[in-house]
Amino acid sequence: MRRSHKLKRIIIFSHGMEIGGAERALLGILECIDTEKYDISLFLMKHKGELMRYIPDNVRLLPEIPQYASLAVPITDIIKRRQFRIVLGRIHGKIAAKIRIKQLKVLGENDVALEYSHKYTRNKMPQINNLEYDLAISFLTPHYFVNEKVKAKKKAAWIHTDYTVVQVDVESQLKMWDKYDVIIAVSENVRRCFLKIFPSLINKVQVIENIMPMKYLIESTGAFTVEQEMINDGSIKLLSIGRFCPAKNFDKVPSICKKLRCIGLNVKWYLIGYGGDEKVIRQKIVENKMSDHVIILGKKENPYPYIKCCDLYVQPSRYEGKCVSVIEAQILNKPVIITDYPTAESQLVDGYDGVIVPMDFEACVQGIASVIKNKELQEILIRNTQEKDYSNVGKMKNIYQLLDS
Repeated sequence: MRRSHKLKRIIIFSHGMEIGGAERALLGILECIDTEKYDISLFLMKHKGELMRYIPDNVRLLPEIPQYASLAVPITDIIKRRQFRIVLGRIHGKIAAKIRIKQLKVLGENDVALEYSHKYTRNKMPQINNLEYDLAISFLTPHYFVNEKVKAKKKAAWIHTDYTVVQVDVESQLKMWDKYDVIIAVSENVRRCFLKIFPSLINKVQVIENIMPMKYLIESTGAFTVEQEMINDGSIKLLSIGRFCPAKNFDKVPSICKKLRCIGLNVKWYLIGYGGDEKVIRQKIVENKMSDHVIILGKKENPYPYIKCCDLYVQPSRYEGKCVSVIEAQILNKPVIITDYPTAESQLVDGYDGVIVPMDFEACVQGIASVIKNKELQEILIRNTQEKDYSNVGKMKNIYQLLDS
């Protein structure tokens, strides 16, 4: 791929291209960036994931570096690869994280272990390459490597989540964030939540909403039919997509579904995703006797035919940054229901292009039931999504402005 040396150079650093909201948002940037004006390089810690094959040809994919690929694999595998310096860094980080978690008296979900894994291996890592870039983007936290292993005139870090609900080592992370010229939040509420934890960074934080990969989405929607998995049996088909983790709250879906059926609604609730909470979700399905009504479809490389097939899209999350799956459902003109997580109001306009229901169990059930019963409201939501542009392609100019501001 021949490039003019006069083009401004941008490098994006991320983990991989597994199926996930952040990864699809990254694909949106790669799909929309103007390669006539910018030389865009992508460095992935692992050349792995179902979305790898959708990386545009005009994006320069940098070679995988073994040390970075070793960060997300078991330590025993790293020993087999004889990468002993990485092993020492990982073990050091693990021990230090346990000590720090006790010092901070952290009880719930936290980000300390992941941060310390990167923090204590950064000095074991090689430079990405010898080039100097005009802009370096660190797309997923922790953001240590772009800080120290990429040469760039300007550096930007992206934040995708609500920092008020995940405990972090504020003192440690502040040193990491301070080295960036700008921090990008994917919504105004994500920005506001972040600044509650890191108020001193107020002058660095901007908002650039996720840019959707429209070409990929539209081409993928009609790729195949899903009637064998989402059977047309007269039931109301609800769909939720996301990693099987505490944030998504899918462990509550069986009990919500049971309650909806108890009040006379013939619903089936389909779950697309994967992750550590799958065993818990399956256990809850059995406990609530919902095996015929809550169906785990598993990991899907292409979720869009399933969105197209559902009657309503539901995101029952405990917290979100800016949920990409919700935006995708709106693009495909589905009535959307989300729970009232802290950043919910930045996700949609309640009653216009979606509905926000309470987090409380009983009120949540009643809120979902109310939307299911109200066909007129569903038509309004569908019509309004048809009139709104969710692609955010225009936000690319905000990324370009990072080079000049």
